[in-house]
Amino acid sequence: MSHIEELQSVIHKLHGGEATHRESVPVREIWQGKTIWDGVVEVFHLKGHPKTDTVYAWLHDTGEPGADPKHVTVLHIHPALTPLDAVRAFIMQEIQSARA
Repeated sequence: MSHIEELQSVIHKLHGGEATHRESVPVREIWQGKTIWDGVVEVFHLKGHPKTDTVYAWLHDTGEPGADPKHVTVLHIHPALTPLDAVRAFIMQEIQSARA
């Protein structure tokens, strides 16, 4: 199974509907002169979702030895209206989770 098919499966499980791959977008997020995220965001058309027709997805290496990458999906809903916005929303969620 390719990583695109894997992401499509996760999207279906989490959000329902049918995900069709649209494009791959390289994204780099830099904060205070340092790269804090550098990767490719996969953009999917999402058929059958009540709030949006687009979802962003990627695999995230958690950095834990022996751990599988985490599947990340972010719906195209304000404030996540671009692949970069989706990455920023994910980063903010990770920071908030770490603080809790």
